Amino acid sequence: MKRIISLLLSGIAVITALAQEKMTFTPQWTAQAQFAGYYVAKEKGFYKEVGLDVDIVHPSVTQTAIARIRRNESQATTLQLAQAMEIIDDGIPLVNILQTSMNNAMVIVSRRGMNPLDQKGAKVGIWNAGFGQVAISMSIKENLEYKWIPFATNVNLFITGAIDATLAMSYNEYYQLLQTGIELTEDNVYRFCDHGYNIQEDGVYMTRDYYNKHKDQARRFAEASRKGWEWAAEHKDETLDIVMDYVQKEHISTNRILQKLMLEEVLRLLVDRESKQMEFRLRPDMVESANNMMLENAMLEHPITYDQVIAK
Repeated sequence: MKRIISLLLSGIAVITALAQEKMTFTPQWTAQAQFAGYYVAKEKGFYKEVGLDVDIVHPSVTQTAIARIRRNESQATTLQLAQAMEIIDDGIPLVNILQTSMNNAMVIVSRRGMNPLDQKGAKVGIWNAGFGQVAISMSIKENLEYKWIPFATNVNLFITGAIDATLAMSYNEYYQLLQTGIELTEDNVYRFCDHGYNIQEDGVYMTRDYYNKHKDQARRFAEASRKGWEWAAEHKDETLDIVMDYVQKEHISTNRILQKLMLEEVLRLLVDRESKQMEFRLRPDMVESANNMMLENAMLEHPITYDQVIAK
């Protein structure tokens, strides 16, 4: 009996120790349905179930997600694949511990129904926080000579006519433009995924040094996050409630309709085009495609391989 009690107490001690394991996760953007699976994992207790006390801290204008990672203020962040490869090339080793996006969501929207590829030399909006590596590569390859105009968080430059076209995500700015009454058709919307640029986007990354010292923590965080996304896909209404709690707490200017559309599109992007499944894996062929594209257009100084990017 004493041995049984001792083992029980030992088990409780282990669980307690695990429950005290804190980590900070910073998505690459402000609160929105793009990160619904992580919100769900926290609010439904999936992180706690695996012994993690996860604090979700969003970036700010003055403090980006990757800056927090560099200073070890956050242990994990989300990044697009091409963006992560560029950061690795700059000398910050990162590893992918979970891939969510299986498809590219980026589009170019042009004014007055014009084909973006017919607008050589056009002024095109691009996020000042990054995310435009695939678009820049395409413009170089197609010799479009775009003049890139940085914007912060919305589509006002495009709406007011200050620029000729703008980059947009199919789950975000695309719907913002629709809500303003702008007509979007096959003629003035260029979808990268349909033109040989279907490079995966969002995944979860850690520095290689942190990962090597905390492999079990990384595995548990990835498993609980995946569970959050799978739950979100099965419980969209409750997930939307959770998302709205986060955007309201962060004082984000949005609305439930826009977040509902975003959630549905983000969940669609989680499904691989070929297997028709949510695979949650970084595809080696996608890494190779991104590497070749960025090397060809002088966006990388060194080749970046799948083995460099993936956590092992």
